[in-house]
Amino acid sequence: VQLQASGGGSVQPGGTLRLSCTASGFSLGDYAVAWFRRAPGKEREAVSCIDDSDGYSQYFYADSVKGRFTFSKDNAKNTVYLQMNNLKSEDTAVYYCAAERIPDTFVQSTWNNPRVYTDLWGQGTLVTVSS
Repeated sequence: VQLQASGGGSVQPGGTLRLSCTASGFSLGDYAVAWFRRAPGKEREAVSCIDDSDGYSQYFYADSVKGRFTFSKDNAKNTVYLQMNNLKSEDTAVYYCAAERIPDTFVQSTWNNPRVYTDLWGQGTLVTVSS
């Protein structure tokens, strides 16, 4: 049972990247899936979350990435994607995916709390935005 994150790299400001997170050993369709990031010297920060475990999709984004990042999910491939456009230097960080079964009524209020995601974390992929 694991999550495998990939897709990081180095881009210039204004560039794009797409991160992927693939699950093995369990179905992402049963989980809320989130992206977090940790920039050098900073606390871990929630980026985005998708939850469609109850049959309808909910998407959440940090204010800092709204309008630039898009979260999507391919249940057939058991993979989620984070499309990152118009990247900024402040997006430089190691990005982690995480998954958790979160009761539907609590997702909106808890998706951005890393302590909610108890066991399922990907290994992290580095995104560097620099000119």
